[in-house]
Amino acid sequence: MLRVGLTGGVACGKSTVGQMLVARGARFLQADALAHRLYEPGEPVYHAVVERFGREILNCNGTIDRKRLANAAFPDRVAELNALVHPAVVTAQNRWMNEVAQSDPDGIAVIEAALIMEAGAAKDFDKLVVVTCDFDQKVARYAHRAKCSPEEAKAEVLRRSAAQLSDAEKAARADFIIDNSGTLEATTRQVETLWGKLKHLGAHPH
Repeated sequence: MLRVGLTGGVACGKSTVGQMLVARGARFLQADALAHRLYEPGEPVYHAVVERFGREILNCNGTIDRKRLANAAFPDRVAELNALVHPAVVTAQNRWMNEVAQSDPDGIAVIEAALIMEAGAAKDFDKLVVVTCDFDQKVARYAHRAKCSPEEAKAEVLRRSAAQLSDAEKAARADFIIDNSGTLEATTRQVETLWGKLKHLGAHPH
């Protein structure tokens, strides 16, 4: 089975590319969804995060308010938060890939995660795909997604980007790059080409 990491900067369209790969037959997991589960009350990560960041990050029902947590962590305590969350996410990602490998040994497993390189997880993948787009597009996409003003979106994109490697640094370490700055059709064509290469790699691993 081919293990593919899908990453890229804030609001570059990783999920869009991920869904295009799913449509072509990839098995797909979003690390964010994993992290959400790890943040649920009763999970070890939940207890560690609440202990470190305090009960003011909680909603009245005891669940973690992701926005409050982000405000508490960015920009100075991101490394501290990541040290609590990343190992558990990476362990869960690898468990999922091993399960897919057993059920679908000839398959292509894709994990979408913003911080694959930063979390030291690049070594767990056979190939890395990096999605890029230009800064103004990130801001526009983030504003649309978060339903906030362009100014708020710009501040949030800058804040989140500061906790990641730059797009150029990510691209330099990528096996494949999808430039999502153009039209959806242009991105679709790139994904079609990428899928052909991944299929080939999956069939001829060495």
